[in-house]
Amino acid sequence: MASEICTDRVRLRRWRSDDREPFAALNGDPEVMEHFPSTLTPQESDALIDRIEAFFATHPYGLWAVERRDTHSFIGFAGLSLQTFEAHFTPAIEVGWRLAREQWGHGFATEAGNAAIAYAFQSLRLAEIVSMTATTNVRSQRVMERLGMTRDPADDFDHPGVPAGHPLRHHVLYRLSRPTWSWSKGLAG
Repeated sequence: MASEICTDRVRLRRWRSDDREPFAALNGDPEVMEHFPSTLTPQESDALIDRIEAFFATHPYGLWAVERRDTHSFIGFAGLSLQTFEAHFTPAIEVGWRLAREQWGHGFATEAGNAAIAYAFQSLRLAEIVSMTATTNVRSQRVMERLGMTRDPADDFDHPGVPAGHPLRHHVLYRLSRPTWSWSKGLAG
């Protein structure tokens, strides 16, 4: 298992106790959580870290804390999560990210997402990675496209974890296969 993945500008690493306060602030920011049903309380944010770390205890992947290498500051999370809710494409491994608002627009989500995808395909030898978001989350959809993922509108779905009638229930699904990723990187599949 990779406890740490470094790129030029970010470090994906396991969570530390000093990540809790900035993570709670990030999860409490209405702009960051705009495409989720609600913000998180500090207690809910801490519980999320606890679930992420518990997942790492039994899996060779997870959602890593992300820090900038130049400032060593925590800026959010990125990584891989197992999606098992009932849908036509599950179970599936999803690449995802959530960054503090002041870190948006600098390419950190794309850089961290690329690192997580490389780990998924090279180390875990997964056949496919997915990513999903509410149809309104155009910013994340652009990241998915920069990661080389593609969307077939026939794959779009209503997320069972979002209440019926909620404006964020309808989701888009993006996919990336290992052969497509390998070809785009000039690697053998």
